[in-house]
Amino acid sequence: MNEPEHTKRPIWMRIPLTLQILIALILAIAFGIFLGGGNPTESNKVLIDNLAIPADLILKALRALAPPLILVAVLHTFMTAEIPGRAGRKLGILLITNTTVAIFIGLLVANILRPGRWGRLTPPTVIDAAAETSKLDPWGLIQDAIPKAILEPLVSNNVIQLIVIALSFGIVLRAIKSEMISQGKDGYKPIEDVVGILFEAVIRILGWVIALVPLAVFGIVSKTVAKEGFQPFISLGAFILAVLVALFLQGCYYLTRVKLESWVKPIDFLRGGTDAFLTAFSTSSSGATMPITFEVLQEKIGLRESSAALGSLVGANFNNDGTALYEAMSALFISQVLGQHLNLGQQFLVVLTSIFASVGAANIPNAGLVTMTLVFQSVGLPTQYIAVLVTVDWFLDRCRTAINVMGDMTVSTLIDGKKPKTQDNQLLG
Repeated sequence: MNEPEHTKRPIWMRIPLTLQILIALILAIAFGIFLGGGNPTESNKVLIDNLAIPADLILKALRALAPPLILVAVLHTFMTAEIPGRAGRKLGILLITNTTVAIFIGLLVANILRPGRWGRLTPPTVIDAAAETSKLDPWGLIQDAIPKAILEPLVSNNVIQLIVIALSFGIVLRAIKSEMISQGKDGYKPIEDVVGILFEAVIRILGWVIALVPLAVFGIVSKTVAKEGFQPFISLGAFILAVLVALFLQGCYYLTRVKLESWVKPIDFLRGGTDAFLTAFSTSSSGATMPITFEVLQEKIGLRESSAALGSLVGANFNNDGTALYEAMSALFISQVLGQHLNLGQQFLVVLTSIFASVGAANIPNAGLVTMTLVFQSVGLPTQYIAVLVTVDWFLDRCRTAINVMGDMTVSTLIDGKKPKTQDNQLLG
């Protein structure tokens, strides 16, 4: 008899990633205190500087994965999503509106509460040229959006160019597929299969890198505690509070739209969606929650099957409002901790990149850590400090996933309109 697959994995891989990160965090704090706890000796400084090497390598791998993940995820979504015409247009408007509102709520809360002011990190000696942008230049942004070569954005990690390439190919491939289907042809299937295989390959490689994240946590936290003590981490508590406030406001925005634009009562919406919210929080994956979301929308809230499918099955590929909100807030938080100021132009770039980075999050746990590198690079923030956020990301990831699912349910509810399906039955009768 063959040995079960789960028993073949090493013991440490059987431990949930959240628990691995917590263990790494505890060990890192203890080791950082042992090496000086903010007052390191000269003999320990070389060792302390080398502690960040694993984190640098892992974040380098994440930066390398971010462009292909965004590109393939967008292409995969355009090729596989089934979106009817009129409902599809309404769905698109709802998704863009909800995600944009989420990002602006995140930026508003981060600018008002300024959680990064409670701590300081040492800025890097080399500052990315993008960090020196002083004003919003729409014409320059448009000029920079067109790459010199198709593959250039993948090499240079130019976020805007990558978005243009992904959307252009996604829209064209979608149109070609629709034309072939209407003509009874299936020539699009090989391309769809290739995109699907590439998407699966990127996700698997991402899984390998994510498995090493606890090493990054250990390295960056132990180095920070050893060199600067606990002061930089005090602000993380304020950051958690700020993100929770922003997610709460986004939830209120959803409930307001449900009350004003649908037949569903907000209290019934919350009560009926409890199973989906709890599943999203416990799994930190809107993809894993998808079947439950689809079921509760029909069985407990009472939506039409078509409306439930559009929000929970189609919208889930695009509608990652909590992720977009979190990535925008993370950029402002790190800039505040480093003592850098993101001006209006840079915050506008954060809005653009957060929208498309949230699409590339691919409905899997911790994928936001990858796409966050693109958001940081778009405004010249050092990506090595993403590892600092990993120490609290395991909790905030669950919270924002619940908001992602709540957003999917809201979209379904709004598409269902102001008349319940019981009235359809009465009209038929």
